[in-house]
Amino acid sequence: MAEEKRPNVQEINISNEMRTSFLDYAMSVIVSRALPDVRDGMKPVHRRILYAMNDLGMHSDKAYKKSARIVGEVIGKYHPHGDSAVYETMVRMAQDFSYRYMLVDGHGNFGSVDGDSAAAMRYTEARMSKISMELLRDINKDTIDYTDNYDGSEREPVVFPARFPNLLVNGTSGIAVGMATNIPPHNLGETIDAVLAISKNPDITINELMEDYIHGPDFPTAGQILGKSGIRKAYETGKGSITVRAKANIEEHANGKATIIVTELPYQVNKAKLIERIAEHVRDKRIEGITDLRDESDRNGMRIVMELRRDVNANVVLNNLYKHTALQTTFGINTLALVDGQPKVLTIKQCLEYYLEHQKVIIKRRTAFELRKAEARAHILEGLRIALDHLDEVIALIRNSKTADIARDGLMERFKLSEKQSQAILDMRLQRLTGLEREKIENEYKELLDLIEELKAILADEEKVLEIIREELTEVKERFNDERRTELVLGGVDFFEDEDLIPEENIVITLTHQGYIKRLPSSTYRTQKRGGRGIQGMGTNEDDFVEHLVSTSTHDTVLFFTNKGKVYKAKGYEIPEFSRTAKGIPIINLLQIEKGEWVNAVISVNEFTDTDYLFFTTKYGISKRTTLSQFANIRKGGLIAVGLRDEDELISVRLTDGAKDMMIATKNGYLIRFPEDQIRSMGRTAAGVKGISLREDDEVVSMEILQEDSKILHVTSKGYGKQTPEMEYRVTNRGGKGIFTCNLTDKTGHVVAVKAVSGEEDLMLITVAGVLIRIPVQDISETGRNTMGVRLIRLQEEEEVATVARVDQDEDEEEIEDETEVSETEESTEENTEE
Repeated sequence: MAEEKRPNVQEINISNEMRTSFLDYAMSVIVSRALPDVRDGMKPVHRRILYAMNDLGMHSDKAYKKSARIVGEVIGKYHPHGDSAVYETMVRMAQDFSYRYMLVDGHGNFGSVDGDSAAAMRYTEARMSKISMELLRDINKDTIDYTDNYDGSEREPVVFPARFPNLLVNGTSGIAVGMATNIPPHNLGETIDAVLAISKNPDITINELMEDYIHGPDFPTAGQILGKSGIRKAYETGKGSITVRAKANIEEHANGKATIIVTELPYQVNKAKLIERIAEHVRDKRIEGITDLRDESDRNGMRIVMELRRDVNANVVLNNLYKHTALQTTFGINTLALVDGQPKVLTIKQCLEYYLEHQKVIIKRRTAFELRKAEARAHILEGLRIALDHLDEVIALIRNSKTADIARDGLMERFKLSEKQSQAILDMRLQRLTGLEREKIENEYKELLDLIEELKAILADEEKVLEIIREELTEVKERFNDERRTELVLGGVDFFEDEDLIPEENIVITLTHQGYIKRLPSSTYRTQKRGGRGIQGMGTNEDDFVEHLVSTSTHDTVLFFTNKGKVYKAKGYEIPEFSRTAKGIPIINLLQIEKGEWVNAVISVNEFTDTDYLFFTTKYGISKRTTLSQFANIRKGGLIAVGLRDEDELISVRLTDGAKDMMIATKNGYLIRFPEDQIRSMGRTAAGVKGISLREDDEVVSMEILQEDSKILHVTSKGYGKQTPEMEYRVTNRGGKGIFTCNLTDKTGHVVAVKAVSGEEDLMLITVAGVLIRIPVQDISETGRNTMGVRLIRLQEEEEVATVARVDQDEDEEEIEDETEVSETEESTEENTEE
């Protein structure tokens, strides 16, 4: 027997029902809970709290009343949610560190910047603040619409008149379904000035608004905003982020110690958690140099004190605090608000325009209300004037009438009066019959006629409406404006890079054949006489050896070029520092190098310009030239630096100025010299053209820049080297086979590197076993092209030279013995590369 269908049960598709129900819920959250209205900048719960307080008479000039009474009124009439949600919202409105201009005047414990919660609602008291009264001003003059509350038993306002632009002045934040808003607070005076500017010049640009009126967010906790780029983007698009930093001062003491004192925090930062976080970093040695940390804040203001060791740089410590703690935060701006009930991302100008349009509506509706009221009163006065002009007849008519209704009807019929006029005559007191009272009626009537004419003129002329808005906004500004709290630091966050956290110093970066990288101070290595044994510069595995060595600075950018023609970058300080004998870390932990890819050229860059070039040469003799500026923005995953042909590899990269002679040397002892401008500037991904034509079984080992009067220095795999004057190598055209430059034998081995030197440098030789020796170039003999040179380093059996690097001598350096340390070394930018 088939089951009977019950009449009250409907069969529905659960998928459609879930979709419909969720959309209804989402729209309810968006419109009725999480997003502010662009006109008054308030969410429903804020609006209901202030409206309930206004209804209860809790005005700024009245006595405080218990918070529990307010919460009960809000929940019972307008907001059917939990009492904690309503009370917490009201608490925030009373916190001077949450709201730029508090809308609730709280009495009692309403929480603190340390994250302390407010006392229970039965203990605290509240009333409306003076400025919140401006949000509801003229609310009883038919300026806004009302709607039914949740059960239809009460009426509540759809929006407030909002006599100041609260959306921007106090800001707001909220998370809806699939969207969120986060609007920072602004200075009242600046915001009102911006509204006034738009009212006078609707075509004003956002840039003009920023320059002359509304300069940026103004947080209640003050602090500093770094730069205007983030503000500009947020104002122009509705979305952006700004960097907010605490205000800190460094005090120097006579004993050489310094103290960091923090007096202002970024917006919404919990002071107690911040201090706890700083203490953790000090304990874990992520931030070093702080010997004492204490909170000396009191009712006079905030004061966090950090005492430092005598031997630390206070600015470096402070920058580390900005880097690792909430002393510097990012505020993400998302100007999302309800416009005609629809969520919309708004520019700063749109926010001000919508507010101005709202004020036009408010003034027009208020004017129309006052006009109706004036016309109604004038209508009554007209009746009273008629009665006074026919006083004896009116009195007689009333005296002879048996009832008030008969008297009213008689007055209406005899004097052609309206019912309201007749009733007003009947209600008139006898004292109005005196001569003085009659004069008052006449004066009042004339004043009303003037007022009616003025109100009609306002409704007929929008410029007069705007003039009223300007006057009333100016009045609000004069009453409530204060000085800007948040300081705008020009220059943006660009000046605060990671290198500000690290003291600048000269360093040496080493990279092994198997990809282990580290940095050391340049003074680690010592100058030795030619033929010395060297010192152990890096611990390596048995089959590993140092392949690249670059002298640079912790603040410079180091570019890593791989055999696949890609380029990666890292700052000098980002490369971990290890001891002299440590092998370092795998470079794959530093750069996102792909499988089968290895670094075979490293170069240090201080600044990316359009006037400098990178000159590339591959193993098969292909060369190209590209402007340095094309490598300014390198992703973490690297960029293509040169397009390579089949089985070719990138060998060398040099930094040039576009007007140098280039030298390409091969493994079998051949060399070509040609002007670099014979190769035109190409795009970053171009393959290039032929730089040298190779002989059979030969390949490129070095590419150098030749300076005038420089020497060409050869170093072979068996530790032999020599210098040859550059004049012995004539300038030819690119693409030739080159000339013979070195006499190679089994004793010398093949050419490892060819360097252009001036004689003022030191030469750093690194063997496959990781042994380093530093030799003054002036100690190396100068010979002709067809010689094999002299021994530069004593090698163990089967040991070979792996790579060679130049290091500049100190200006006042004298000839020193084996264990004498060089104070510091520097490497010129164009020489900071190794093949």
